[in-house]
Amino acid sequence: QVQLLESGGGLVQPGGSLRLSCAVSGNIYRINDVGWYRKAPGKQREQVARIDPAGSTNYADSVKGRFTISRDNAKNTVYLKMNSLKPEDTAVYYCNAAGLRTFTRASFDVWGQGSLVTVSS
Repeated sequence: QVQLLESGGGLVQPGGSLRLSCAVSGNIYRINDVGWYRKAPGKQREQVARIDPAGSTNYADSVKGRFTISRDNAKNTVYLKMNSLKPEDTAVYYCNAAGLRTFTRASFDVWGQGSLVTVSS
């Protein structure tokens, strides 16, 4: 079984920073792409950032230049550093990871439990 554990959400003032973590654990042979998504009240879920195994990244236009996604393959952990936060960044942030399991090499595609980020003064 593969699980994702998110951490790092919370309340921050506009202009502040937070770092989200997504730790992947379980029967993992390889982790492929990992993405961060967010869901704000009344809005559709959107992909915020994505990183592939080689470290190539892409970002939503709304967060380019403010958010940075990175991964530590030795720790099976992906991070989302969020700077210059705005009230419109308020949302539940979800991590999604795809890859292959050990032994069977069966694929997995799993989601984290969500982490609330609130940007407010």
